[in-house]
Amino acid sequence: MQLQPVLRSALLLIATSLMLLTQAQAAAPMVKTQAPGYYRMMLGDIEVTALLDGTVALNPKQLFAHTPVETIDTALAQAYDKAPVETSVNGFLINTGSKLVLIDTGAANLFGPTLGNLVSNLKAAGYKPDDIDEIYITHMHPDHVGGLMAGDKLAFPNAIVRADKQDADHWLDEANMAKATKDTQRFFQGAMASLKPYVTAGKFQSFDGDTDLAPGIRAVARHGHTPGHTAYMIESKGEKMLVWGDLVHVAALQFGDPAAVIGFDVDTKAGAAQRNASYTEAAKQSYWIAAAHTPFPGIGHVKAAKKGFVWVPASYRAMR
Repeated sequence: MQLQPVLRSALLLIATSLMLLTQAQAAAPMVKTQAPGYYRMMLGDIEVTALLDGTVALNPKQLFAHTPVETIDTALAQAYDKAPVETSVNGFLINTGSKLVLIDTGAANLFGPTLGNLVSNLKAAGYKPDDIDEIYITHMHPDHVGGLMAGDKLAFPNAIVRADKQDADHWLDEANMAKATKDTQRFFQGAMASLKPYVTAGKFQSFDGDTDLAPGIRAVARHGHTPGHTAYMIESKGEKMLVWGDLVHVAALQFGDPAAVIGFDVDTKAGAAQRNASYTEAAKQSYWIAAAHTPFPGIGHVKAAKKGFVWVPASYRAMR
């Protein structure tokens, strides 16, 4: 008759012990945020800081219309990836010692909610938007120029913006926009909204093709992806880095097959030719590459392979 209270007390003790044990073993709440997206290295006497604007999911099966789906699936599987591909949007901050130059500005709010972090990562890296002297644009697609504006204000009020004349003539022209497809018109609208305030303020300067822009920085024409698509060669003390822009969007596919063209290319034939030539030159000369859409920080080398090329990302390195 007395076992029932004893049993009840024992069960209560066991339950309490299990509850306390569970609480003791419970994990801390998940943070679910990433580290600040910047990566820094020295190129001779020039400081290069990669800045992550964010990542965006791209589906190569939709964007590479001329590449068989089976080829895409195989290439992605070999890279332990699958569609859609989480694609980085990278900008690059170049400190020459006398000038602070930002190459591309990210998307701000022009390309979806997962982008628009370049300015916050610029600040995390120790700089302010007011510090930027010049901005060099690889081309005027929204994920490269959207960050020029912060709402209705210049995001970089002290900067001069520079881009190739052919890109400006194409994307800032109302007549060209009127002739474009409805989907493409948003690219024109984004370029105009981002660049025209700088034009109005007298803070936009174009250049024509290969041009020396600042000590250690030269514009290198890579027209094709857009009419004035431009790379920028950074050079100091015999070291070189070519900032590519959009020569590649899906590394797992396009390094192995430079002929794979994405639907964003204005001139697919010229874009493919520029990509193959750029891969070949980079592999032969072994200089650094900084690419807008290879996985962050987007810095590495290109190596020739039996078929196509291979992307070799930079190893993490301490600053010295």
